[in-house]
Amino acid sequence: MRVLAVVAAVSLAVAAPAAGAPSLASSGCPLFPADNVWHAEVSRLPVHPRSGAYLASMGTGAGIHADFGSGTWEGGPIGIPYTVVPAGQTRVPVRFAYAGESDPGPYPIPPDAPVEGGSDAAGDRHVLVVQAGSCRLYELFDAHRDGGGWRAGSGAVWDLRANRLRPAGWTSADAAGLPILAGLVRYEEVARGRIDHAIRVTVDRSQASYLWPARHQAGQGGASLPPMGLRLRLKAGVDIGGFPGQARVILQAMRTYGLVVADNGSSGFIGGVPDERWDNDALHQLGRVTLADFEAVDTTPLRISGASAAFRGAPRAAPARPATTRRARPAPALLPGVGRRSFMPEPRFPPASAEVTPAADPALGPGPAAARTGDPNGSGFPALLPGILAVVLGLVAAALALRQVTLRTRGRRPPAGRHATGGRHARTGTAPGQDQTTPAAPAPPDPRQVPPEPGRAGSRRP
Repeated sequence: MRVLAVVAAVSLAVAAPAAGAPSLASSGCPLFPADNVWHAEVSRLPVHPRSGAYLASMGTGAGIHADFGSGTWEGGPIGIPYTVVPAGQTRVPVRFAYAGESDPGPYPIPPDAPVEGGSDAAGDRHVLVVQAGSCRLYELFDAHRDGGGWRAGSGAVWDLRANRLRPAGWTSADAAGLPILAGLVRYEEVARGRIDHAIRVTVDRSQASYLWPARHQAGQGGASLPPMGLRLRLKAGVDIGGFPGQARVILQAMRTYGLVVADNGSSGFIGGVPDERWDNDALHQLGRVTLADFEAVDTTPLRISGASAAFRGAPRAAPARPATTRRARPAPALLPGVGRRSFMPEPRFPPASAEVTPAADPALGPGPAAARTGDPNGSGFPALLPGILAVVLGLVAAALALRQVTLRTRGRRPPAGRHATGGRHARTGTAPGQDQTTPAAPAPPDPRQVPPEPGRAGSRRP
C-alpha cells in the first residue's frame, strides 16, 4: 500500500500543471490569427540598410539573456506571468495614469491576478489576463490593487482572434504599443519543440520613432538607434547544435521568426513566462549568443496595412475535403454451369508510386526488383502476369459455360465444341457464341465493378 501511495503521488505531481504557469490552450483561444505578423517567418527577408548601425548602438557584445525562468528573484517569480479567467469573470474598474491612450474598463481581472515581480515588486508590474469565451487579452502596465479594482499606468485590450492594431501613436502595456503575451516564451511551446512566433526583446536606448507593426515610440532620437518594432534575426551561420534542448528551441525561433524590439530596458533581454519546469542552467547558455550574431531585417515586404497586423504572404489553410466512403467490393459469385474450384488469390500490385522493374533472369541471379523489394526470389509485378492470365481465361471459360446453359434452356444447343451458326465475331462484331440474327442478351454484371455512389457517377474524390 505504501508503494501504491508513492506511485499515486508521483503520478499526480507529473500530471498537475506547475503553479503559476497556466496553459493558453485551456482558454480555447489562439494567440492571434495565423496571418498575424507575430507568426511571420523572417528567414528570407532582406537585411535592413541600417542593420549595422542599429546593432552597434545596441552593443554587439551584449549576450542574449532569458529574463524568465524557474524559482524566484528578489521574492518574486522570474518573468512576466499571465492568468486565464472564465467568461463569467467579474469585471472591476481600472484607473489609468495615461487614460488618453488606454482602453477604458472595467476589466475582468481577479483580485489575486499575478503581478510581474510579485505583489510588492517595483519595476514594470505587468498584469496579463486572458478571458476564455470572449478570447480577449487584457494587459496592464504598472498595475496596483485599488480598493475593489485596480489602478495602472496604461492598459490595452486585444482581440486574440483579430489583427487590429492600436491607433497610431498609442502606447499599450508595452512601450511599442504592441501586445506583450504575443512575444513571451512559454514553457509548453518549448516542451513541444517549436515556437511559432517572434520573441519580445528590450534595448537600452531606442529611436524616437517606430516601425510597423509598432504604434508608439519611447526613444531619445538618433537615427542610429533601433526604433520600436524593429525585427532582428539570428544569422543563418550561427551554429545552435551544441546548445541544450530548451535553449536550442528558443534560438531556432530567433532564426525563423526573430526578435521584436518592444520596450526599453537592458539590451538583449528576451521576455518569457515564469514556470517551475524551466532549466535555468540551460537558459543561461543563451548568453553564448551575442547581438553580433543578429541582423536587422526589413519587414516592409510583409506590410499590407498600417492599421492591421496581418502580413502579406501568410499561408492559407487548404479547404477541407468532404469525407468519402468507399464501398466494399462484393464477393465473386459462382457462375451457372461452373463447378467449384479454387481461384488464385488476388494479386498484390505495387503502389502507384513504386517503380516497376522487370523480373530478373534466374540464370543471372536476383535482379533490381529483388534488391528493391527485399524478395529473395526476385518476384515482382511481371511475375504475376501468368496468374492474371489464368484468372482471365477462367472468366472466359465461365462465360462460355453460362452461354451453353442459356442455349440449353432455350432448346438451341449448339454442336459440341463449336459456336452457334454464323459465329464470325471477328468480322461481324458479335460476341463469341452469339447468333448474328439473335439480339444479344444483356451481359452479366461484373462482380469486380464497384457500383457508383448516388450523385457521383463517374467521379473521383473531389
